Amino acid sequence: MEDLTPRQVEILKAIIQEYTENAEAVGSEILEKKYKLGVSPATIRNEMVELTKKGYLKKTHFSSGREPSAKGFRLYIKHLMKAKELSTTDEVAFKNSVWDERTEAHRLLQQATKTLADKTDLLSLSATNFGDLYYAGVGNLLSKPEFLDLGLSKNLFLLLDEVDYWERVLDKFYRLDEDILYLLGEEDFRDPILESCGCIFGEFEGKKIKGIIGVLGPKRMYYEEISPQIRYISQLIGDIVKAQGL
Repeated sequence: MEDLTPRQVEILKAIIQEYTENAEAVGSEILEKKYKLGVSPATIRNEMVELTKKGYLKKTHFSSGREPSAKGFRLYIKHLMKAKELSTTDEVAFKNSVWDERTEAHRLLQQATKTLADKTDLLSLSATNFGDLYYAGVGNLLSKPEFLDLGLSKNLFLLLDEVDYWERVLDKFYRLDEDILYLLGEEDFRDPILESCGCIFGEFEGKKIKGIIGVLGPKRMYYEEISPQIRYISQLIGDIVKAQGL
């Protein structure tokens, strides 16, 4: 964050919050009225121009407002967001939902994927080193305005059937020193049509099996809420497959 002033950081946080809630480009007037930034709309506009020049925001073709870029979301995820602690109730609910399927990897991952889709209201996906691929919650995406774009939805749904693609995502974990992997926009998906998409994945590994589980959705996810859920369920699956010798 060395290239941003404290005021620019606060404006970026406010834009990400507003954009995540409403899926619309954000203008200076709504920021001034709603977020009490202590500066005029003109000053906010000037700072938004600077944030755009630095690559943290992007201007849309249809509005005078700005949207956070993948770079802006990455900075938010890494430095600004405060992850919400998963409640004991949620932990128990996750565990209970998969416990009866713990002895069979296929049924375990199938159930875990469905549970995660239900909990996050996103599309959930898991993949393994054996080429197994599970997903659930396709209908959840169709309630998000981004996926009313038929071109975007078509490309994403085609990607769901590309097992090799998700195996490459799994391989990325072994080049990273992190327990959560974020894929954001065109740069990560290698497809400009998927610029408005995002993924969060956690990894798991047993005696024989290793894999990923996570969610796909719009780039404007509630990362502070969803990331702890991904971290918990991936660790839970890892503990189960190790205990079962899978």
